[in-house]
Amino acid sequence: MKPWWKELVETLIWALVLALVLRTFVVQAFWIPSGSMIPTLMPGDRVLVAKFWYHFTEPKRGQVVVFKYPMDPTRDFVKRLIALPGETIEIKNGVVYINDSPLEEPYVKNRDFLSMEKVTVPRGQYFMMGDNRPNSQDSRFWGFVPKNYLRGPAFFRYWPLSRIGVLK
Repeated sequence: MKPWWKELVETLIWALVLALVLRTFVVQAFWIPSGSMIPTLMPGDRVLVAKFWYHFTEPKRGQVVVFKYPMDPTRDFVKRLIALPGETIEIKNGVVYINDSPLEEPYVKNRDFLSMEKVTVPRGQYFMMGDNRPNSQDSRFWGFVPKNYLRGPAFFRYWPLSRIGVLK
């Protein structure tokens, strides 16, 4: 029989290894630092991201996604996926058009009136926008996000407790 302190050390080591594996490959917690996703996410919210998700399924329009910021891949951003590879996107007076059809966006409460010429999203790239359009630095300003920069969809807000729940 092992002494109690060896059992404790072994248990702690296994717990640390398991936590690191889970954080690296399965689920990671992220903190929301800005108001670019208001009202969906507020500054200070904490969300869980399914890091394995895009290994099994393709990203879908409307998902709230955590990704590496294309201008500085050491930073993580969270935005909504708006346009998929091969689609055209155009913005007229704040209204987003995908393949010449207006996109229904019930999650956008603050609309700006910016316009953007029609562009085609390159293969393997995505177009991201914040829900709080007047206060969001997003693909309109810094371009497309490569698929390998996608960390995964944010699926659950666990803080603050008053707003706990599944993200939409």
